[in-house]
Amino acid sequence: MSDPARDILRRAIPNWRRFAPAVLFGIGSAGSSVVLLACSAWLIARADEQPPVLYLSMAIVGVRAFALGRSVFRYLERLSGHDASFRQLAAIRSDVFERMLPVAPDGIASVRRGDLLDRFVSDVDELQNVPLRAVQPLVSAAIVLAAAVVGIGFIAPQSALLVLVCLVVGIGGALLVQQRALARAERTTAPLRGELQAAVVEYVQTLDVLVAFDAAAVGRRHIDELGDRYARATRTRAAATGVAAAAMSAIGGFAVAASLAAAVPLLHDGRIDGPTFAMLCLVPLAIAEVATAVPLAASSLRLARASATRVASAVPDTVPAGIPLAPVAPAAPPASDRPPMIELRGVRASWPPTAADGAGGVTADGTGAALDRVDLTIAPGERLLVRGGSGAGKTTLAHVLVRFLDYAGSYRLGGVEASTLDPAEVRGLVGLVEQRPWLFDEDVRQNLIFARDTASDDELLEVLGRVGLRDWVDERGGLDAKVGERGALVSGGQAQRIALARAMLARFPVLVLDEPTASVDPAHADALLRDLTDAATRTGGSVVLISHAPVDRSLVDRVVTIEHGRLPAFPSAGVPGGAQP
Repeated sequence: MSDPARDILRRAIPNWRRFAPAVLFGIGSAGSSVVLLACSAWLIARADEQPPVLYLSMAIVGVRAFALGRSVFRYLERLSGHDASFRQLAAIRSDVFERMLPVAPDGIASVRRGDLLDRFVSDVDELQNVPLRAVQPLVSAAIVLAAAVVGIGFIAPQSALLVLVCLVVGIGGALLVQQRALARAERTTAPLRGELQAAVVEYVQTLDVLVAFDAAAVGRRHIDELGDRYARATRTRAAATGVAAAAMSAIGGFAVAASLAAAVPLLHDGRIDGPTFAMLCLVPLAIAEVATAVPLAASSLRLARASATRVASAVPDTVPAGIPLAPVAPAAPPASDRPPMIELRGVRASWPPTAADGAGGVTADGTGAALDRVDLTIAPGERLLVRGGSGAGKTTLAHVLVRFLDYAGSYRLGGVEASTLDPAEVRGLVGLVEQRPWLFDEDVRQNLIFARDTASDDELLEVLGRVGLRDWVDERGGLDAKVGERGALVSGGQAQRIALARAMLARFPVLVLDEPTASVDPAHADALLRDLTDAATRTGGSVVLISHAPVDRSLVDRVVTIEHGRLPAFPSAGVPGGAQP
């Protein structure tokens, strides 16, 4: 197990001040079970001797008290233990999310969304078993077992020794068998669950494409295969756990026989009476029941270890090459009251490495760079069109401008080198509307207001009017109209307009539109582009329009073409960055 995974396992255990009550209540519950059986055995055997009821009153009260105590302590242990564990899970989730923020979105692009969600939800949930099913049961069982064996030892040392031997041999054998039977199942259960969830998410998100190409059945078969493998691993784990529990029950029988054999000579010699003999015969059953928690705790710990490894690897331990880091002492950002001048000189950039290729980053000579020695100047308030074919480097340029990707060379924003700024400050100046904007499964209002939570409904309607959606919103019943999951209830053009309205609410001085007509039919593409550029520049901001499709030249001030990560120079234009007349 890697060190990060070990750290996560340690973090899953609540601090002892919060977790100690659960351990104490667990000891009380397990101890009550053992003492209850001891009192019951003594009471039944003593009552058979028909003494005056006064001699039985203490045992009767004890049976009632320990019977109630076992349930009450068990309830309190569950209540306090789950409260402490769930609070700790919230802290772990927050930590994972905070580690994810500096590298998102490009630093985690290689992880499938469904698998990442499974790590963030199911694998973190599995960590609750560390305190609840591993640490607390082990601590409680160890203390109660030690106290029970010592207690038997005061009455019959040989019985205590034989019971202890049975426990050691039984627990050791159960753990060994369980480890061999569960080794593969426990190692594959969590990854299989992640694969299954990723496959289901991808199937649902691409169902229209799969149906169109008559491939939906293939996708379902793949999900069924993963489900069968996950079910087999789960059944194997359950079977092995059941075998371990059965083995411990059998060990209880052996412990009873051993204790009985050691106690018979004491009874014959008169060193113990009949009720004490009955107690020595039955208490090992309760001890074995408590000891059953040990192999179960070991199984839970192994599963939690697999989940901790997945949680640790959900976000890279170190920031991947190509992902920007916030400087220790960030510089002051340029004023945001007007669009800043953007200057790129010899900029090189590439996408971060994936788990498959292990490559990435920008070398000194630019090898492997998606952008290679790009020179570009964007004047304040300028509308620039960046053209280029698929894979030419357009999206890479957009992600460099908003500092999703790191760069080599010089990228100055309002005269300040962007690498000296906190990436969040850069994204406060340069906004990005991606070619497939994300819409939440909420109403129109909620999809807009998170850009500026102080905006009133009138301001929301005004900005929707500027992007040509006011009438559409009114027809759908106002700002409470639902957009569906990922915008399923709106068209591609309407999704782009909502995303632009959101960006306008954020008041970005520079706005980058990455392939805004990618999901729009050609008949409406020009009208959408005109509305987008007019709305974006009405506030005087700069606009960088990225498109591989033809664009009406009147919509922009300047056009540059990127090819193979480079901007060819056109000296006759007299404008840096490959301006074309």
